[in-house]
Amino acid sequence: MMQKNNILLCVSGGIAVYKAVALVSKLSQAGLNVKVIMTESARQFVNPLSFQVMSNNDVFYDTFDEKDSRVIAHIDLADWADLVLIAPATANVIGKLANGIADDMVTTTLLATTAPVWIAPAMNVHMYDHPAVKRNISQLAQDGYKFIEPSEGFLACGYVGKGRLEEPEKITELVVKHFAPKSLPLKGKKVIVSAGPTREKIDPVHFITNFSTGKMGYAMAEAARDLGADVVLVSGPVQLARPACMKIIDIESAHQMYEAMDAEFAAADIVIKTAEVADYRPKQIHTPNVKKQDGDLAIELEHSIDILAALGDKKATQRLIDFTVGPNDIEAYAQQKLFKQKLDYMIVNVGTEQGLDFGTETNRVTLFGKEDFKQTFPQLQKKDLALALLTAIAEREQTP
Repeated sequence: MMQKNNILLCVSGGIAVYKAVALVSKLSQAGLNVKVIMTESARQFVNPLSFQVMSNNDVFYDTFDEKDSRVIAHIDLADWADLVLIAPATANVIGKLANGIADDMVTTTLLATTAPVWIAPAMNVHMYDHPAVKRNISQLAQDGYKFIEPSEGFLACGYVGKGRLEEPEKITELVVKHFAPKSLPLKGKKVIVSAGPTREKIDPVHFITNFSTGKMGYAMAEAARDLGADVVLVSGPVQLARPACMKIIDIESAHQMYEAMDAEFAAADIVIKTAEVADYRPKQIHTPNVKKQDGDLAIELEHSIDILAALGDKKATQRLIDFTVGPNDIEAYAQQKLFKQKLDYMIVNVGTEQGLDFGTETNRVTLFGKEDFKQTFPQLQKKDLALALLTAIAEREQTP
C-alpha cells in the first residue's frame, strides 16, 4: 500500500469478539492503521488490553473518557477513519444504528462518521432470521451500509447454521481490495446478477431442478463488486460461500426469481442472467406428495416465465446480458436471441468439453453484442473470466 489507511473497528458484545482480536492482527499485518472502540458488553468477553497490544493504539470504550483534551474523542475518531468496520455486529448494535440511537461510544461515533461503514453480523441463527433483525438490516442496506454476510457452521450456542462471523482473513482481504489502487469502470452502477438453479415443485417433497452450481454467477457478482458496482445477487439454492458486500436475495422458483429481479430492475444499470432457470414447471402441485404406484406416472408441465423476455419488454436504459450454453452454430443462435429477447450482450458457454461443464472451476466463452460484436475468451478460472468479461463490456460501453 502507498499509505497507511485508517481502519476504525467497532466491536460489540458476543462470543465472536475473540475473532476481532485476530482481525486487528491481520489488518495491522496488511499495513493498515487500526483503532478499536468496544461496547461495554464486548469488554465482558475480551480485555481492551488485547486490542491495544495488537493495534499499538489506545482502545476506546467510554464516551466521557477524553484521552486528549484538545479533541472530542468520538468526533475525532469518526473523522480519522477511512473505513469503519463493525465486527462482530450484534443484533443490538444493528438495531440501534438502524434507528439512529446513540447511547454509547460505538453508536455515537457511527452516527458521526462520513466514512464507509461495513457491518459483519454475528449472532444465533434464529436471531439473524428474526423479522426485526432482517428489517433493520434491510433499512441499513437502503441507507448505504455494506454487509459482510456471516458464514454457516457450528455456532457457540450449539446450533449449526448461518451466524458465524466471517473469518478475519476474508475480511482483511476485502479491506485490502477496497484500498488497492484500481480501475473501477462500474463505480456508481447498480448490477443485478441471477445465479444457480431454480426448483419447481411437484409436491411438498419432490421438485424439478438442474445441475447448475451457481459458481459462474457468483463469480460474475464478485467481479462486478470488485469493479465498483453496487451488486444485487438473486440466488437459487446453491452450496457456495456467500459473497461479501452485496445484497443477496434467496429464491427457489423461476417466478420468485423474476419477482426479485423485477423489484430491483427499475434502478438497475446492468442485469446479468447466469441462472439456469427452469423452462417448464408442473402445471399442478400435488398435495399430499406423490406416492409410488404400479405403472408409469405422467406429470403435465407448463411454460414457466421467461425472465429475460419479461425484463426486455420493460427495459429503458438498462443493459441486459444473458449467459447460456449454446448449440453448435453459436453465432446464428446468439444473434437471433439478441434480437428476440432485446438483449445487449450474450455470453455463450461451450459447456460440453472436459473441464467446462457444470460445477467445474474453469470456463471458455464467446461474448456477442449488437452490430456483430464478437470476442472469444480462452479457458480461464471462472473468477478471472468474470473479471475479463465485465471489463470488456465496460470498455465497449465507454467507447463512443
